[in-house]
Amino acid sequence: MTPPAYRRPETLGDLEQLLTDIEGGEGPVRLGKRSRHVLTALVTAPQQAAVSSISDLAERLGVSPSTLSRLAQRLGFDGFAGLQAVFRRNVTEGKSFYSDQVSRLLDGEGDNDDHHARLSRLGRQESANIDDMVTGIDGEVFVRAAELLVEARRVRVHGMRQFASLASFMAYGLGMLRPDVSPLDAARHGVADALAQLDEGDVLVVASCFPYTPSVLATAEAAARQGIHVIALTDSRGSPLAKVARYSFPVPNHSLFFSNSMCAFMLLVEGLLSEAANRLGDAGLAALKRRESLIGELDASL
Repeated sequence: MTPPAYRRPETLGDLEQLLTDIEGGEGPVRLGKRSRHVLTALVTAPQQAAVSSISDLAERLGVSPSTLSRLAQRLGFDGFAGLQAVFRRNVTEGKSFYSDQVSRLLDGEGDNDDHHARLSRLGRQESANIDDMVTGIDGEVFVRAAELLVEARRVRVHGMRQFASLASFMAYGLGMLRPDVSPLDAARHGVADALAQLDEGDVLVVASCFPYTPSVLATAEAAARQGIHVIALTDSRGSPLAKVARYSFPVPNHSLFFSNSMCAFMLLVEGLLSEAANRLGDAGLAALKRRESLIGELDASL
């Protein structure tokens, strides 16, 4: 039973906040480990939760339909249809992700004057994101993706908005180890022109999470049709990017931050770059030494 003062979630933001509270041990509803896992999967893939039948969702999540029904009831709904309606409203109406995040932060915390408590809580949430990301990594997929980053003739990295900084960081780091790596549209001539310079077997790394940037998805789909190997850094296995990628990595990003949390994404990129450096061995070391020599030469002359 839910407590008398409990107000059932009406939006995706409400569900995200409830999940954050539950994971922090502060939620008004108590859920077991399996129920928390199921709720996390639904929240991180809202489109899938909105359009799939209860049977299909249960099969994907490895649970019985009755588990989904019981979860919905624990959250205050009469049945799963009520919970699914929250996801369906989000898909059909939701274009206010960022403002919803800020409203959630301002309205429901109760510790607006305790800056350190808020920072500490954010730190705990980010630590949980990182732990869940590392635990969920498929080791074989991780190694194969790193091999592609090392062996492909060309590697391009693409992200928009805040993921543009992630793409720049990854391209810079991999470019320290091997040639012909850059953000996809580094010359600002347009994505179509940039994709036209890639051949079958080249690699495109794309990064985005809910609310997914349509142009990034379209770019990934076009690249895959051209035989370019797509590696996706995204938020769930149900992400539309994961569906077109050769290899994809689900990265949890539940936190109080008003936009998409980036900490676990950054760690994943650092991990892939470290694995690439390990696989390059002496060749990567030589590239770094050449770079250091050039830095020293230019510093002396400027």
